[in-house]
Amino acid sequence: MLTFDDAQQRLVHDAPSPTRTELISIYGAAGRVLAEPIHAVLDLPAADNSAMDGYAIRHADFQAGQALPVQEHCFAGETPAPLAQGRATRLFTGSMIPEGADTVVMQEHAREIDGGVEIDAVHCAGQHIRRRGEDIREGQLLLPAGTFVQPAQIGLIAAQGIEQVRVFAKLEVGILTSGDELVEAGNVRAPQQVFNSNAPMLSALVEGMNARVSRVLLSRDNEFELRCAFSQLLTQCDLVISVGGASVGEKDFIKPVLESIGGSLAFCRVLMKPGKPVFASYVAGKPVICLPGNPGAAFSVFALLVSPLIRHMQGRANVFPPVSRIPLRGVTRGGGDRDEFLRVQCRPADDGQAELVPFAEQGAGSVSSMACASGLARIPTGSQFCAGTSAAYYDFRHWLE
Repeated sequence: MLTFDDAQQRLVHDAPSPTRTELISIYGAAGRVLAEPIHAVLDLPAADNSAMDGYAIRHADFQAGQALPVQEHCFAGETPAPLAQGRATRLFTGSMIPEGADTVVMQEHAREIDGGVEIDAVHCAGQHIRRRGEDIREGQLLLPAGTFVQPAQIGLIAAQGIEQVRVFAKLEVGILTSGDELVEAGNVRAPQQVFNSNAPMLSALVEGMNARVSRVLLSRDNEFELRCAFSQLLTQCDLVISVGGASVGEKDFIKPVLESIGGSLAFCRVLMKPGKPVFASYVAGKPVICLPGNPGAAFSVFALLVSPLIRHMQGRANVFPPVSRIPLRGVTRGGGDRDEFLRVQCRPADDGQAELVPFAEQGAGSVSSMACASGLARIPTGSQFCAGTSAAYYDFRHWLE
């Protein structure tokens, strides 16, 4: 058995990196990963421009109480004439600074009367001018390869006039659930059966990370069906996630089936609660991650172990999201032989500071607390926790992105 940290690192270290790329429009680039760096092709701003609505002047021409004739009004997108000595140009936010001007007076400090402008205050030369290249210089690295593109990054790219970007192809993921007791939602359920919650849950988790679910299969607990299902998924997918049949029961056939189709075991079982039965295998270089069948355990293991693996296989530079430390309320426990991950809700305490509130129901099969949790609090192996102790907090907003 591996420790939790070793399992997390090994999955990322051993998994393949993406190789397939495609050129796409920036309009479809949100949620994709850059396959090559993006450098600036022009300065931003591209020319000196006004940061305010106001008047461009020569600072040396300002004299309190003396009006300066306004030689023109120049809007954003227009090219102003050079500024004549002793005159002013009416500007608007984003207007180019006319040649010869060195200062912008905001309109709140100016009054235009009879074709001239009276200025009541100028604080310093150069005020309210955005200088060419002060934000971005041509040739500057804007975004490295491996950047997970979000709206702000798209705005940065578009500001350079770049229409298309090269990204890694979407990761193709297959999902296999197995068990004679499973029945799909919408079908008639016999008393001995349960509805298959893991398949739609895992599909949503995968899609929520901007990977693509290529195929979802349900298999009975027999080796022939499982072998056929794995063969289909491995043909079509980069990564296969299976649920159930991973333990040591009489009908837990996943490990022997994977061995029969050439799978090599990466690790078997992890010192974590919930999630101990998880194991990983590789078939023809493709990872197969086998999660526990209980939905609470499957969800937790996906968030903690599978999500970094997916980020790595997508080509993202940042694979492990930040882990904060926040006081854990009302818990006195510890000393176990596995790292325990409690489903918690992060809330403001009476003093306004964040605290983690654990749910009473922490069973691996619980779906109620899982649906309300904002993240997981970690209680390390052998540690003693009492109320108010700060715990490592794995926030689903980051770990499932």
